[in-house]
Amino acid sequence: MLRALGDKGVHVLVIDDNSPAGTGELADRLAGELDYVGVLHRNRKEGLGPAYLAGFRRALADGAELVLEMDCDFSHAPDDVPRLIAATGDADVVLGSRYVSGGSVRNWGALRRFVSAGGSWYARVVLGAPVRDLTGGFKCYRRRVLETIDLGSIHSKGYAFQIETTYRALRAGFRVREIPIRCRRRSWPKRSGRYPRSDSQPCAAASKGRVLCTKRVTFTIQGQTLVSPGTDMSALLCARV
Repeated sequence: MLRALGDKGVHVLVIDDNSPAGTGELADRLAGELDYVGVLHRNRKEGLGPAYLAGFRRALADGAELVLEMDCDFSHAPDDVPRLIAATGDADVVLGSRYVSGGSVRNWGALRRFVSAGGSWYARVVLGAPVRDLTGGFKCYRRRVLETIDLGSIHSKGYAFQIETTYRALRAGFRVREIPIRCRRRSWPKRSGRYPRSDSQPCAAASKGRVLCTKRVTFTIQGQTLVSPGTDMSALLCARV
Protein backbone atom coordinates (compact mmCIF):
# COMPACT_ATOMS: atom_id res chain seq x y z
CA MET A 1 0.00 0.00 0.00
CA LEU A 2 2.79 2.44 0.83
CA ARG A 3 4.31 2.06 -2.61
CA ALA A 4 0.89 2.25 -4.26
CA LEU A 5 0.35 5.65 -2.63
CA GLY A 6 3.68 6.97 -3.87
CA ASP A 7 2.25 8.71 -6.94
CA LYS A 8 -0.77 10.17 -5.14
CA GLY A 9 1.12 13.15 -3.68
CA VAL A 10 0.57 12.01 -0.10
CA HIS A 11 2.77 11.86 2.95
CA VAL A 12 2.23 8.66 4.95
CA LEU A 13 2.74 8.27 8.68
CA VAL A 14 2.78 4.69 9.94
CA ILE A 15 1.66 4.46 13.57
CA ASP A 16 3.06 1.46 15.36
CA ASP A 17 1.36 0.47 18.62
CA ASN A 18 4.28 -1.77 19.63
CA SER A 19 2.98 -4.49 17.32
CA PRO A 20 4.41 -7.98 17.89
CA ALA A 21 3.95 -8.62 14.15
CA GLY A 22 6.95 -6.44 13.35
CA THR A 23 5.01 -3.48 11.93
CA GLY A 24 7.38 -0.93 13.46
CA GLU A 25 10.55 -2.52 12.11
CA LEU A 26 9.08 -2.90 8.63
CA ALA A 27 7.79 0.67 8.67
CA ASP A 28 11.16 2.05 9.78
CA ARG A 29 12.86 0.25 6.90
CA LEU A 30 10.36 1.59 4.37
CA ALA A 31 10.62 5.10 5.82
CA GLY A 32 14.35 4.92 5.12
CA GLU A 33 13.62 4.09 1.47
CA LEU A 34 10.60 6.33 0.76
CA ASP A 35 10.82 10.05 1.48
CA TYR A 36 7.05 10.43 1.86
CA VAL A 37 6.78 7.88 4.69
CA GLY A 38 7.19 8.57 8.40
CA VAL A 39 6.70 6.44 11.52
CA LEU A 40 5.17 7.22 14.92
CA HIS A 41 5.92 4.60 17.60
CA ARG A 42 3.57 4.23 20.57
CA ASN A 43 4.04 2.12 23.70
CA ARG A 44 0.95 -0.06 23.54
CA LYS A 45 -2.09 -1.02 21.51
CA GLU A 46 -5.20 0.93 22.52
CA GLY A 47 -7.57 0.22 19.65
CA LEU A 48 -8.53 1.76 16.33
CA GLY A 49 -9.98 5.00 17.72
CA PRO A 50 -7.00 6.14 19.81
CA ALA A 51 -4.61 5.24 16.99
CA TYR A 52 -6.58 7.39 14.55
CA LEU A 53 -6.77 10.24 17.04
CA ALA A 54 -2.99 10.16 17.42
CA GLY A 55 -2.69 10.32 13.64
CA PHE A 56 -5.17 13.18 13.37
CA ARG A 57 -3.28 15.23 15.94
CA ARG A 58 0.02 14.60 14.22
CA ALA A 59 -1.46 15.57 10.84
CA LEU A 60 -2.88 18.80 12.24
CA ALA A 61 0.40 19.64 13.99
CA ASP A 62 2.21 19.17 10.68
CA GLY A 63 -0.13 21.63 8.98
CA ALA A 64 -2.40 19.28 7.04
CA GLU A 65 -5.47 20.88 5.48
CA LEU A 66 -7.02 17.57 4.41
CA VAL A 67 -6.67 14.27 6.26
CA LEU A 68 -7.72 11.02 4.63
CA GLU A 69 -8.07 7.63 6.33
CA MET A 70 -8.27 4.23 4.62
CA ASP A 71 -7.65 0.53 5.18
CA CYS A 72 -4.13 -0.48 4.21
CA ASP A 73 -4.98 -3.99 3.03
CA PHE A 74 -6.23 -2.92 -0.43
CA SER A 75 -9.89 -3.35 0.50
CA HIS A 76 -9.86 0.37 -0.31
CA ALA A 77 -8.34 1.19 -3.69
CA PRO A 78 -5.40 3.64 -3.74
CA ASP A 79 -6.68 5.00 -7.06
CA ASP A 80 -9.78 6.28 -5.26
CA VAL A 81 -7.70 8.61 -3.08
CA PRO A 82 -7.69 11.43 -5.70
CA ARG A 83 -11.47 11.07 -6.06
CA LEU A 84 -12.06 11.63 -2.35
CA ILE A 85 -9.71 14.59 -2.35
CA ALA A 86 -11.40 16.17 -5.37
CA ALA A 87 -14.82 15.76 -3.74
CA THR A 88 -13.81 18.06 -0.88
CA GLY A 89 -14.32 20.92 -3.32
CA ASP A 90 -17.95 21.05 -2.18
CA ALA A 91 -17.85 19.11 1.11
CA ASP A 92 -16.17 19.14 4.51
CA VAL A 93 -16.17 15.36 5.00
CA VAL A 94 -16.12 12.91 2.09
CA LEU A 95 -17.02 9.26 2.64
CA GLY A 96 -16.11 6.46 0.27
CA SER A 97 -19.48 4.70 0.37
CA ARG A 98 -20.37 1.11 -0.39
CA TYR A 99 -24.08 1.73 -0.09
CA VAL A 100 -24.87 4.59 -2.47
CA SER A 101 -25.65 4.17 -6.17
CA GLY A 102 -22.52 2.90 -7.91
CA GLY A 103 -20.95 1.57 -4.71
CA SER A 104 -20.51 -2.12 -3.97
CA VAL A 105 -18.71 -4.80 -2.00
CA ARG A 106 -16.88 -7.67 -3.68
CA ASN A 107 -16.01 -11.18 -2.49
CA TRP A 108 -17.91 -10.83 0.78
CA GLY A 109 -19.99 -13.62 2.25
CA ALA A 110 -23.71 -13.16 2.91
CA LEU A 111 -23.26 -12.86 6.68
CA ARG A 112 -20.62 -10.16 6.43
CA ARG A 113 -22.73 -8.21 3.93
CA PHE A 114 -25.72 -8.43 6.27
CA VAL A 115 -23.77 -7.32 9.36
CA SER A 116 -22.11 -4.41 7.55
CA ALA A 117 -25.18 -3.10 5.77
CA GLY A 118 -27.39 -3.79 8.78
CA GLY A 119 -25.04 -1.93 11.12
CA SER A 120 -25.02 1.12 8.87
CA TRP A 121 -28.82 1.01 8.51
CA TYR A 122 -29.34 0.69 12.27
CA ALA A 123 -26.99 3.59 13.06
CA ARG A 124 -28.65 5.73 10.40
CA VAL A 125 -32.12 5.11 11.81
CA VAL A 126 -31.18 5.56 15.47
CA LEU A 127 -29.15 8.71 14.91
CA GLY A 128 -31.33 10.16 12.18
CA ALA A 129 -28.21 10.72 10.09
CA PRO A 130 -28.63 11.12 6.30
CA VAL A 131 -25.61 8.93 5.55
CA ARG A 132 -25.86 5.43 4.06
CA ASP A 133 -22.40 4.13 5.02
CA LEU A 134 -21.74 5.25 8.59
CA THR A 135 -19.42 2.36 9.44
CA GLY A 136 -17.03 2.78 6.50
CA GLY A 137 -13.40 3.73 7.08
CA PHE A 138 -12.46 5.44 3.78
CA LYS A 139 -12.89 9.12 4.63
CA CYS A 140 -11.42 12.53 3.96
CA TYR A 141 -11.74 15.38 6.45
CA ARG A 142 -11.08 19.06 6.07
CA ARG A 143 -8.84 20.42 8.80
CA ARG A 144 -11.54 22.60 10.31
CA VAL A 145 -13.72 19.54 10.93
CA LEU A 146 -11.11 17.83 13.09
CA GLU A 147 -10.41 21.09 14.90
CA THR A 148 -14.12 21.56 15.68
CA ILE A 149 -15.43 18.14 16.75
CA ASP A 150 -13.33 18.00 19.96
CA LEU A 151 -11.05 15.02 19.41
CA GLY A 152 -10.26 14.88 23.13
CA SER A 153 -13.84 13.91 24.00
CA ILE A 154 -13.99 10.96 21.58
CA HIS A 155 -13.61 7.65 23.42
CA SER A 156 -14.86 5.10 20.86
CA LYS A 157 -12.28 2.43 20.11
CA GLY A 158 -13.87 0.14 17.52
CA TYR A 159 -15.95 0.80 14.44
CA ALA A 160 -18.18 3.02 16.57
CA PHE A 161 -15.35 5.51 16.08
CA GLN A 162 -16.32 5.88 12.42
CA ILE A 163 -19.95 6.45 13.30
CA GLU A 164 -19.14 8.94 16.04
CA THR A 165 -16.79 11.13 14.02
CA THR A 166 -19.21 11.43 11.11
CA TYR A 167 -22.14 12.10 13.44
CA ARG A 168 -20.21 14.81 15.28
CA ALA A 169 -19.39 16.46 11.95
CA LEU A 170 -23.07 16.44 10.97
CA ARG A 171 -24.13 17.84 14.34
CA ALA A 172 -21.59 20.64 13.96
CA GLY A 173 -23.18 21.63 10.64
CA PHE A 174 -20.46 20.40 8.30
CA ARG A 175 -21.26 19.17 4.79
CA VAL A 176 -20.88 15.39 4.47
CA ARG A 177 -20.81 13.85 1.01
CA GLU A 178 -20.74 10.20 -0.03
CA ILE A 179 -19.12 9.03 -3.24
CA PRO A 180 -19.38 5.44 -4.50
CA ILE A 181 -16.49 3.02 -4.05
CA ARG A 182 -16.04 -0.68 -4.73
CA CYS A 183 -14.81 -2.31 -1.55
CA ARG A 184 -13.22 -5.73 -1.87
CA ARG A 185 -12.18 -8.52 0.43
CA ARG A 186 -8.96 -7.97 2.35
CA SER A 187 -5.91 -8.95 0.34
CA TRP A 188 -3.53 -10.19 3.04
CA PRO A 189 -4.74 -13.33 4.81
CA LYS A 190 -3.25 -14.37 8.13
CA ARG A 191 -0.67 -17.14 8.08
CA SER A 192 0.28 -18.85 11.32
CA GLY A 193 -1.00 -15.90 13.33
CA ARG A 194 1.14 -13.38 11.43
CA TYR A 195 0.82 -11.39 8.26
CA PRO A 196 3.21 -12.09 5.37
CA ARG A 197 6.23 -9.84 5.22
CA SER A 198 8.00 -9.11 1.96
CA ASP A 199 9.03 -6.19 -0.22
CA SER A 200 6.12 -6.87 -2.54
CA GLN A 201 3.68 -6.61 0.38
CA PRO A 202 5.02 -3.59 2.26
CA CYS A 203 1.96 -3.08 4.45
CA ALA A 204 1.33 -6.70 5.22
CA ALA A 205 2.46 -6.54 8.84
CA ALA A 206 0.26 -3.51 9.40
CA SER A 207 -2.79 -4.74 7.58
CA LYS A 208 -4.77 -5.18 10.78
CA GLY A 209 -4.45 -1.43 11.14
CA ARG A 210 -5.50 1.57 9.16
CA VAL A 211 -4.00 4.11 6.88
CA LEU A 212 -4.49 7.79 7.10
CA CYS A 213 -3.46 9.84 4.14
CA THR A 214 -2.73 13.49 3.93
CA LYS A 215 -2.33 14.62 0.41
CA ARG A 216 0.14 17.39 -0.22
CA VAL A 217 -1.35 20.35 -1.96
CA THR A 218 0.74 22.98 -3.66
CA PHE A 219 -0.73 26.45 -3.60
CA THR A 220 0.40 30.04 -4.08
CA ILE A 221 -0.17 32.97 -1.73
CA GLN A 222 1.00 36.42 -2.79
CA GLY A 223 3.43 34.94 -5.25
CA GLN A 224 4.95 32.46 -2.79
CA THR A 225 4.54 28.77 -3.56
CA LEU A 226 3.91 26.55 -0.55
CA VAL A 227 3.68 22.80 -0.16
CA SER A 228 1.88 21.57 2.91
CA PRO A 229 3.26 18.54 4.69
CA GLY A 230 1.13 15.45 5.23
CA THR A 231 0.94 12.61 7.70
CA ASP A 232 -0.42 9.17 8.20
CA MET A 233 -1.12 6.46 10.58
CA SER A 234 -0.28 2.92 11.72
CA ALA A 235 -1.87 0.72 11.00
CA LEU A 236 -1.41 3.46 8.51
CA LEU A 237 -2.28 6.98 7.70
CA CYS A 238 -2.14 9.28 4.77
CA ALA A 239 -2.81 12.95 5.12
CA ARG A 240 -3.41 15.74 2.67
CA VAL A 241 -2.32 19.28 3.12
